[in-house]
Amino acid sequence: MPEVAHHELCVLYGEELREYGFPAPHPFGRQRLPAFWEEFLRRQLDLKCGIEAPDPCDEETLISFHSHGYVEQVKSASQSGSGFLDYGDTPAFKGVFEAARLVVGSTLKAARLVMEGKYRRAFCPIGGLHHARRDRAGGFCVFNDIGVAIEVLRRDYGLRRIAYVDIDAHHGDGVYYAYESDPDIFIADIHEDGRFLYPGTGSAEEIGKGAASGTKINFPLEPQAGNSEFMKAFEEVEKFIECGSPEIILLQCGADSVTDDPIAELDFDESCHAHAARSLRKLADKSAEGRLIAMGGGGYDLKNIAHAWCEVVHALE
Repeated sequence: MPEVAHHELCVLYGEELREYGFPAPHPFGRQRLPAFWEEFLRRQLDLKCGIEAPDPCDEETLISFHSHGYVEQVKSASQSGSGFLDYGDTPAFKGVFEAARLVVGSTLKAARLVMEGKYRRAFCPIGGLHHARRDRAGGFCVFNDIGVAIEVLRRDYGLRRIAYVDIDAHHGDGVYYAYESDPDIFIADIHEDGRFLYPGTGSAEEIGKGAASGTKINFPLEPQAGNSEFMKAFEEVEKFIECGSPEIILLQCGADSVTDDPIAELDFDESCHAHAARSLRKLADKSAEGRLIAMGGGGYDLKNIAHAWCEVVHALE
């Protein structure tokens, strides 16, 4: 039997994760991790969970989700440090390949620690890069750590039913469309309506295709929607996830859905993030042997990031 840690939750942290950030004035900068970590330590959450260092993902594992050609494109752009990896939101910089590989590795290490029983739950503050597609970047996301994790959980641990819940202000299109026709991946996504916000997807009519119809659910909310709208939608998310009886739950808890984010217009407070984490923890205990991995996702107001993510950690500790 594996040695079980004293704590049930681990946080994936290493200063090198700061390297996944784009040059100013890009909103996804390198102060996001320090903002979270300062508040994490101030609340003494480090006494209540394990701290684990990330390891980089190897190239072979990257191509379990991403195309070989795209991985090579990122490597080349990483060496030159110029141009964009998409249509203008995700600039290349020197070392971007290594930085993005470490983000994926962070989520994969969390998955391994949870699956091997050292912890029941994990939180990856720099993770949840839900816009990256199999063959391209998108929305500040170079590699899709969620998609790679899903492939590894299936390949290495034989999991079949996996639930993915996304409460970032932006629709998680990179995950949704990768598994739109897969009946074993249950996706629930609460986000600002795509008529008003990137990436323009995630309508309520998008429920999966073919054999997967009904295994996906989207809740597009109007700008300025607040806690009451979130709670109403999340009641449906809970029912949906419980019916799926997942073997693990993945949560993308982007803080850009909190009031006053500079690039989104939802009006949640951090209690929504705490509620989501707490509710999904109970569902994971019920059907998934407690297995839950949360990822920080987006968020571009440093105070919001610090408070929302620390609320998630507190709910999962």
